[in-house]
Amino acid sequence: MANFLLKWIINGAIVVTLLLYYSQATLWGALCAATALTVIAYVAGDQLLLRATNNLFATISDFVLAAVYLYAVAYLFNWTLSMGEIVTISLILSIAEWYLHRYVFNEELEAPA
Repeated sequence: MANFLLKWIINGAIVVTLLLYYSQATLWGALCAATALTVIAYVAGDQLLLRATNNLFATISDFVLAAVYLYAVAYLFNWTLSMGEIVTISLILSIAEWYLHRYVFNEELEAPA
């Protein structure tokens, strides 16, 4: 649970800040979008892919997931996010994810000695 909360705080800070900067998203809309993205990325990326593959594959998957998700959310809510802005948010998010996977989730994946 602590790992999810850390991921939620880090992802939320990045996604909410950049959505508010790049689009006309409301604070509530940005918070909801960031929370939903965090839940999906935690389950799919951290609990399934990271455990089955490695950090690089999980991070690339997080980038693709974030880009597709942000594109869909921007379309549904009519936010003015360009493809460049979506890629920028996704790239910054995936860099944070790489460090998060490496330093937090990797501890859980190591077998006890």
